Amino acid sequence: MFVTPAFAQAAGGAAPGGGAMDILTSLMPILLLVVIFWLLIFRPQQKRMKEQQAMLSAIRRGDTIVTTGGIVGKVTKAQEGEDLEVEIAQGVKIKVVRTMIADVRSKAEPVNDNKPA
Repeated sequence: MFVTPAFAQAAGGAAPGGGAMDILTSLMPILLLVVIFWLLIFRPQQKRMKEQQAMLSAIRRGDTIVTTGGIVGKVTKAQEGEDLEVEIAQGVKIKVVRTMIADVRSKAEPVNDNKPA
């Protein structure tokens, strides 16, 4: 009574390669979202990470820095390792891990120890 002919039988003359095209068109919005996320989120984040690493590796003696905890101080000893020695008040020096530096406020002039007095 409510039986109708199957639509799949009516489309029996369809091309056999049409299934691959259907899959491609159904995956196209997902691929488009992946590209948009990569362009808008991941790429700028990678750029910021590279800038942060360059800033951290360029820290030297005399730079004024801000830690992630908000402490402002002047670098008194900077080596190639992880730790920096920072003077936060007159005669008060602390050790800070290099990766915990949030910002370099002012860069010091290069120190010339060979300059005659």
